Amino acid sequence: MAVAPRAQPEDFFTTAEWQSLTGRSSWKGLWLVLHCWAVIGAAMLVGIAWPWTVALMVPIIGARQLGLFILMHDAAHAGLHRNRKVNDWVGYWLCSYTLRDYRPYHLQHHRFVQQTEDPDLVLSAPFPITRASMWRKVVRDLSGQTFYKQRFGHIAQRIGNRAPGESVLLLFGQELAKDRRFLIGNGIGFLVFAAAGFWWAWLLMWLLPMATWLPLVSRVRNTPSMRWWRRTRPTRCARRAPRTPAWSNASWWRPTGSTTTASTTCSRTCRAGACRRRTGCCSGRARRRGWKCGPAT
Repeated sequence: MAVAPRAQPEDFFTTAEWQSLTGRSSWKGLWLVLHCWAVIGAAMLVGIAWPWTVALMVPIIGARQLGLFILMHDAAHAGLHRNRKVNDWVGYWLCSYTLRDYRPYHLQHHRFVQQTEDPDLVLSAPFPITRASMWRKVVRDLSGQTFYKQRFGHIAQRIGNRAPGESVLLLFGQELAKDRRFLIGNGIGFLVFAAAGFWWAWLLMWLLPMATWLPLVSRVRNTPSMRWWRRTRPTRCARRAPRTPAWSNASWWRPTGSTTTASTTCSRTCRAGACRRRTGCCSGRARRRGWKCGPAT
């Protein structure tokens, strides 16, 4: 497997700029995790006190749930805290228990971006997509279909592919056991809220945002890193990128010839391969704004 060529930081940043981008803080990551949970808690309290505001709380909580996943991503890069043990503990217990499975998967993606070995290649392959296709995806997200497919779709798939004579109930139990941490955690949360007399709050202000708004905002955030980004004008790339729901400095670059993300790379530099232009990477307007520009490829 050929590792993707890597851009050299010193070609685009000064030593001070690179240190500021790659430095890890002992408190910022912890503060961001606390902020996410504080917003979720405050939104739930508002929804309980004034039930008519629940519909307004759903997008707020769903966006913070995405924030926790983003911070788990930073933990996968060991960027949430300087101490690796603290980084992993906070990422696993306070952001997402999927950290241990996500880390090797995601690091492989960074190593083989847009190559056959890239596990995320299946996500970017369909792009660019039509407006009608995007709206169909929005409907699936908001109706809970995306959540069901991602969370429990493996159960139906395994049962559908069962061998002759295999027990459906046995297979169902085996596949459901794979989601035991999700089921147990949410079961405990539901019981705690039910004991306090607010069982409905857990369903409407935790599971509902997770099943509807979270898939939608995740899609909106991820879309700029797919194939259509290559067609984006360099001077517009920062403006067209949706703002990240949680600050992230784990990944500033993409290998030459690959797509780019809505992060520091696009706002601070238009490298060769990130925003390809026959006449040059950056326009005069971008240079006047102080963006660093790579040669055209």
